[in-house]
Amino acid sequence: MQMRRRAVFVCCDGLGRGWIRAEVTPFLDRLREASLWCADHHAVFPSVTRASAASIATGCLPARHGLHGNRMGLFENGRIAVRDVGKPDFRDYMRRATGTTLRVPTMAQRVAQDGGFIACSNVSPGAAYFLDPEHFGTLFHRAGAFGPGGVPLEDARALAVTHDLAGDWAMTQRFCTDVLSERRPTIAVMWLANPDLTLHHNPLGSPAHLDALAQAERCVEAVARTVEALRQRGEQILLLVGSDHGQETVGDCVDLEGWMARAGLAPLLEAGDIAVAGQGTAALLYATERGRAALLAVLDTLRREPWVGELLMSEELAARGHAASGGVVAAINLGSRDEPNDYGVRGRRFAVVEAGKPSGIGFGQHGGLGKDESGPFLIVNEPGAGAGAIERRTSIVDIAPTILSFLGLPATGVDGSALINRA
Repeated sequence: MQMRRRAVFVCCDGLGRGWIRAEVTPFLDRLREASLWCADHHAVFPSVTRASAASIATGCLPARHGLHGNRMGLFENGRIAVRDVGKPDFRDYMRRATGTTLRVPTMAQRVAQDGGFIACSNVSPGAAYFLDPEHFGTLFHRAGAFGPGGVPLEDARALAVTHDLAGDWAMTQRFCTDVLSERRPTIAVMWLANPDLTLHHNPLGSPAHLDALAQAERCVEAVARTVEALRQRGEQILLLVGSDHGQETVGDCVDLEGWMARAGLAPLLEAGDIAVAGQGTAALLYATERGRAALLAVLDTLRREPWVGELLMSEELAARGHAASGGVVAAINLGSRDEPNDYGVRGRRFAVVEAGKPSGIGFGQHGGLGKDESGPFLIVNEPGAGAGAIERRTSIVDIAPTILSFLGLPATGVDGSALINRA
């Protein structure tokens, strides 16, 4: 009897495409040579993990799935409240404000009756939970693990790992044995915290960064070897290894809310009629109907600030896969300077100040449209797919339709397209 097909996706959070090279990531470089390589691969906007998780889970851009970024404005009691999507309870706030979580089906939903979905994630709880926000499959995270229907998984069934490199490795071991080899779901996802976690506290190109790359590679290699062993037993498994975004260096910070207050918008900010949702090197600007005209009136002045790279509205937002809806009036991609950091990595970005968070000047950040931060990588490995470069523009929204196509399942209503067709 022929075994059913399975798909495995490993995400190395924050690993930009430019770092996949033999002298830095030798295993990934060899895997690239033996696989299909997406030579012009792109993140979504904002290039942040939580919106990316939703886009990978659904195959849709933020305009379709409805999760705006790492921080998101929600209409609550007639005002806009900006909330951190990474918090475990964000889904509850989103449901109360919008009536739902994601507006389109996830891969977990699509295979709920066809072998199931299991994800292991070591990033923020919110980013993990938006891989399967309505509990169609099983999700393991250090803040809480859940089975189908949202049943809590505790004790030995939980994922008791630390939020660091050691935790990534412990999760990988659990993923290879328990998930891939024993439970064998139709779709299995593993999301590493690194190198992203390391880069938010260290410079690009530093010894800490290079070590995080080596540790992430170690995890990928363990998964790849497990997949190959299962293939040798006759299983047909599609392996995708990639990232959600890259990283760039913070050169300086901007207090965007302070700028708006000085522009005369302080009362509207305080009332929740105007709000700023920082996304690292980008920001989303929200307004109620009461605040919209006042916000629009200052945008031409804002556009001329030296730290603004691009100010996106209406059609420009739509072209970037984001909708001017849900209170979003405009988005800012912050500017950059072509200067090297202490390790010779070029490019320094402006980043938005967030209350209670360190500036991160000199360390890694992302969120905007910069070449490196919006340049993730993707390797598609399957014996029948061959090897070589896919030269056309691809995106992280292509991951879900690629998986579904390989499994012989319909991928209706997605924004991406399949990179291989093995059905």
